[in-house]
Amino acid sequence: MMTGVIYARYSSDNQREESIEGQLRECKVFAQSNDIQIVGTYIDRALSAKTDNRPDFQRMIKDSANGLFDTIIVWKLDRFARNRYDSAHYKALLRKNGVKVISATEIISDTAEGVLLESLLEGLAEYYSADLAEKVLRGLTENALKCKYNGGTLPIGYTIDSEQFFQVDPLTAPAVLQSFISYAEGASMQEVTDQLNIKGIRTKRGGKISINSVTRMLHNRKYIGEYKYRDIVKPGGIPAIVPQDLFDKVQERMVLNKKAPAKHKAEDEYLLTTKLFCGKCQCLMVGESGTSQMKKKVHRYYKCVSVKKHQGCDKKTVRKEWIEDLTIAFIRTIVFDDDLVSMLCETATRVQNQENTTLPLLKKQYNDTLKSIDNLLNAIQQGILTPSTKQRMEDLEKQKTELSIQIIKEEMTKPIISVEEIEAYFNRLRKLNFKKIEHRRRLINTFINKIILWDDGRIYFGCNYKDCSKEMTFVELEEANVFSSDISAFGAPSSSQTVKVCDDFFK
Repeated sequence: MMTGVIYARYSSDNQREESIEGQLRECKVFAQSNDIQIVGTYIDRALSAKTDNRPDFQRMIKDSANGLFDTIIVWKLDRFARNRYDSAHYKALLRKNGVKVISATEIISDTAEGVLLESLLEGLAEYYSADLAEKVLRGLTENALKCKYNGGTLPIGYTIDSEQFFQVDPLTAPAVLQSFISYAEGASMQEVTDQLNIKGIRTKRGGKISINSVTRMLHNRKYIGEYKYRDIVKPGGIPAIVPQDLFDKVQERMVLNKKAPAKHKAEDEYLLTTKLFCGKCQCLMVGESGTSQMKKKVHRYYKCVSVKKHQGCDKKTVRKEWIEDLTIAFIRTIVFDDDLVSMLCETATRVQNQENTTLPLLKKQYNDTLKSIDNLLNAIQQGILTPSTKQRMEDLEKQKTELSIQIIKEEMTKPIISVEEIEAYFNRLRKLNFKKIEHRRRLINTFINKIILWDDGRIYFGCNYKDCSKEMTFVELEEANVFSSDISAFGAPSSSQTVKVCDDFFK
């Protein structure tokens, strides 16, 4: 069962306290029908969504990092935010915390172009983040080639000098060496842990030494002088604390003492969670798995919540791989449609110019100020110089500086994305690996808002931009050539076999 919280808000200008109760009621009905357990509510009264300065909203964002809930349910998407930039920022932050925002009464917001802009902003933010990561990686790689410290938790027994090189810590290194000797001579992990705590050795964060800390210590090859960063490995790159033969003896004993690990296998991520709906009862379809008795193979499906709860719906389950591959294949038809991409670029540019009314006004004021300065300079060159002229020039220069600062701040908080940048973003999407989980997640979050699936061979893809949304049959999908050789989706059935083959898909 998914866990969720409800976020409700009303602004002081056109709503009343009673509207909060209505929002909560409809959100609770939605949660109950979709098997979402409500674990809390966040309410902001008499506060506009045009700003993110809302106490309960900020508390909710902060709480999302604690893993207490999977979804945030809002009555309408405008309850969450009306500012596209804030919405994109906070939704991206929530996704990093594993939390999704769901509307109880709508799937696509009133302004479809705005949703497109929001998706592009989120995607471009991810693009710039990846680009920055590549630049940072180059710098870290240069450090690694010189065996310099690249950040992270520093192992006990080492310090870093002014040039970022590893040096042996004379205060704690002897305790590290003694821990290796004790374990090699037969001491238990607990005994080694107790010895370190009695000596007053602490972690780099000031906490007590735990068994997990000791386990990591005894495995750490830095203690024999081996420097490693990603694929760069340099024996003797840092000063050794533990002799090689002692380290090898400890590893042999740890292997002998190692218990058989529990077979924990994380389930695949269900990428269409909160996006896939049953065509019969309109309930969410959620992920579940089962193991076959014969081959002990794990099978993963999406199943209608109403079917799970035995509430009367008879919608058939669908294989996870099939519906996700089908969705990725449909997205490819959008990404590789040059005319559609061109239209989306133009639309996004137009909408962001409409949404950010402050920046054009500031730029106009800045240009007007420059013209006034030029006019005043021309007057001075013609010999018109008075005390008021000097004061006027100082005022204009001050105004120019202030406007310049305001423009920079506005561009930082609400960046204007050029057509070229948007086109580059779509080109980057075309180069993604359509089998890679993080790339598939990015494509689905960027384009797909809702999918409705029926048992008769029909499927509806609701996209973030309404002109891309489409209801199709498997036959039409095949004719549209959405199935690609590098995606493992099944081909669509022929017209006469649509329902029969459909039964094979829905198992």
